Amino acid sequence: MPKYLLILILISNFAVSQTAKIILPNQKNWNVAREGSELNFKLSISPDTLLNNYQFSIQQGKIAGMNLDSIGNFLWKPAYHLVDRIESERIFQIVVVALNKEGLQMTTILDLKILHTNRPPILSDLGTFYVQFNSPNTYKVNSEVAYDEDNDPIAFVPILETLPEGMMMSTQGEITWRPSNNQFNSLKEKPLYIDFLIQDQPSKTQTKGKIKIEATQMDLPPQITVIPKNENLLIKENENVNLRFYLSDPNGDDDIQVFDFLTNQTGIPKTSLIKNTNNQYEFVWIPGYEFVQDPRDTLGFYIDFFVLDKAKKREVKRIFFTIKNTINEAELDKKNYSLYYGTLARAWELTEQLKEKEEELKKAYNRSKKGKKQRSVLNASLGATTGLSSILSKNNPDTQRLISTFGGTTVLTIGTLEATEVIGKSMKDLIDRLNYVIEKKNELQTKGDIFSRDFSLKAARRNPEFIKKVDEFMGTMNLKGLVALELNATWEAKNKATEKNIEKTFKDFVSW
Repeated sequence: MPKYLLILILISNFAVSQTAKIILPNQKNWNVAREGSELNFKLSISPDTLLNNYQFSIQQGKIAGMNLDSIGNFLWKPAYHLVDRIESERIFQIVVVALNKEGLQMTTILDLKILHTNRPPILSDLGTFYVQFNSPNTYKVNSEVAYDEDNDPIAFVPILETLPEGMMMSTQGEITWRPSNNQFNSLKEKPLYIDFLIQDQPSKTQTKGKIKIEATQMDLPPQITVIPKNENLLIKENENVNLRFYLSDPNGDDDIQVFDFLTNQTGIPKTSLIKNTNNQYEFVWIPGYEFVQDPRDTLGFYIDFFVLDKAKKREVKRIFFTIKNTINEAELDKKNYSLYYGTLARAWELTEQLKEKEEELKKAYNRSKKGKKQRSVLNASLGATTGLSSILSKNNPDTQRLISTFGGTTVLTIGTLEATEVIGKSMKDLIDRLNYVIEKKNELQTKGDIFSRDFSLKAARRNPEFIKKVDEFMGTMNLKGLVALELNATWEAKNKATEKNIEKTFKDFVSW
């Protein structure tokens, strides 16, 4: 390709890179959405003729569920847990990059505002309220059964039309009733249903519930309510398992005698089952990172939770567990940061050493120029002395020969001493080494800035490309001509390679 044509292409690409830019949507609140709602917009390139030449992607800050295709269509449905009620709203920042086939790229930072969405309370299946004749009966809608996913306070509001005479329901969900003879006989013929509302505060979003009421005259088995209501649990290693159990007995909670579990898997301590009250228990357990042994990907087992009353009647809830083999991300992040910090510390130390070498070579270069000037003056002086020898001693050839010899020898001797003691090495060698040191120092600064910026986030360092980039950057630090540069292998920096010092040199470095 002709040289002028290549120059025109480079100038054209530079002009395009200077004029092209990422265009954001101009609609109002294009970057605002509520939890659970879709955030949908399109990015473009100005001018429009360049759009097909660029491909969009999210460089940093991507959250699970975010999707940006290559032509700029962005779609995200924020999960409900991202913003809490007190916080109200939250900004999520992402870095978007547009890259063309020639390697030119543009970046922009998007601020996505997510607003909190209030959800109605959750109500699981309620057990039957068994009542006895001629005795006070109490039924408690437990907080493990009725709760709010946004952690809002909840209050129970009875629908009075459905409550039989004498029945009371508190705002905490406790029902008390002592049925009369007629009411009890009616219950034996037909169950009774009462309705109520659960309201979250202060929004008063509500969920409707229903409780079945029956009469009992016999010893019925106890009942187990499990929260969450899921018989198959899929969890990762080091993920917390928290199951809540609410026990009830139609003959009274005092009739409950034993609550325990059996399993076909070893290594689950009995202390995982915690007793809060006589009828409330929790199963709290964390499978460690060594629970699933390599090369397995998962490990499955079951646990039978059972309750016994005084009459040895029982109920069993079997829950199946599947544990996934998981990488210890905390340890991996710590290891990756050590590699990130160590690589930049090595670059910082080498930069400091090159700075010192640069100063040393500059001083030697200045001495070299000064010594060359002095030699030139001395050569001229002694040369003149030699030239005059024929005039001063034309009548004495031996004296003339002595003066010539003395003058020439003096020029040669002093020039040799000057080159050895003042310069030490040739100016060309000094200039070559000085240029190489400056070039290498600038290269380390540039690549160090890029490396510290690209891998400043934990998520970026988890990428398989991180190790490859470390090797490439370390390769940059391999200097040619180490012997010629006379770098001291035992050199130590005057200051330590602390995180603060590294941040001063590589501005995008982010400490742990």
